Amino acid sequence: MAREIGGVRYEEEYILNSRGMKLFTCRFLPANHEPKALIFLCHGYAAECNTTIKGMGVRLAKQGFGVYGMEYEGHGRSSGLPGYIPSFDDLVTDCSVHYTTISEKKENKKKLKILLGESMGGAVALLLHRKKPTFWDGAVLVAPMCRPRLKTAKQLLDVSLDLEQRLQEVSLPFLIVHGGDDKVTDPSVSKLLYESACSTDKTFKLYEGMWHALTYGELPENVDVVYSDIVAWLDDRVAMRNSRLENEQKLENDNLLKAESSEESSIEA
Repeated sequence: MAREIGGVRYEEEYILNSRGMKLFTCRFLPANHEPKALIFLCHGYAAECNTTIKGMGVRLAKQGFGVYGMEYEGHGRSSGLPGYIPSFDDLVTDCSVHYTTISEKKENKKKLKILLGESMGGAVALLLHRKKPTFWDGAVLVAPMCRPRLKTAKQLLDVSLDLEQRLQEVSLPFLIVHGGDDKVTDPSVSKLLYESACSTDKTFKLYEGMWHALTYGELPENVDVVYSDIVAWLDDRVAMRNSRLENEQKLENDNLLKAESSEESSIEA
């Protein structure tokens, strides 16, 4: 199914994972031009495409990004027992397979690939990075679950403890945004991730007085501030990528001209 939402082309489809389960997927694309980069959403616990994913997808697609989302097993319209995550490893593999397939399409191979994880989705994004350390070009982590304050499930606790013990392995460029008054995930662990990660391109923004749901649960003016910071960070990475590609193309052209000039000189001699 495809339709347009205020200059954004919205499409959805079901895919089958390796366990034969139907997973709901969606994408938000600029209606009139190619996306300047690809954003892969990793949603929080109990979220789905009709709620937080939709708002984020539309908003970022209007800024020129191609945004892709999926509902995990047991979430939204995907197969599985509602709210039940039997294996976090399987959940991460489902995301990895689907998002890698999109990234490796011919039209997408040269585009920047950014993971965007919110709450539990922050843990998913970090595990996707761990699974393929050099594949993703960056990550935006919104109130990431590196240590949940509400320890409601052993899977979530085990994953968060494992992540906390290996924060130094995070090497991709990243932006963390976190509310200073968050009572669901711990902003001090986000700060620890920022300080511990071996990445040389990392940014941590703490919003005093804000809570957990930075991209949809705050006052509109606060949500606008958060999105402005996220889009500015994304645009900076796109500009850096474009500059590097231009320099590489210039070097390739210069080498080609030198080779042609050398060949002409040999012929004249």
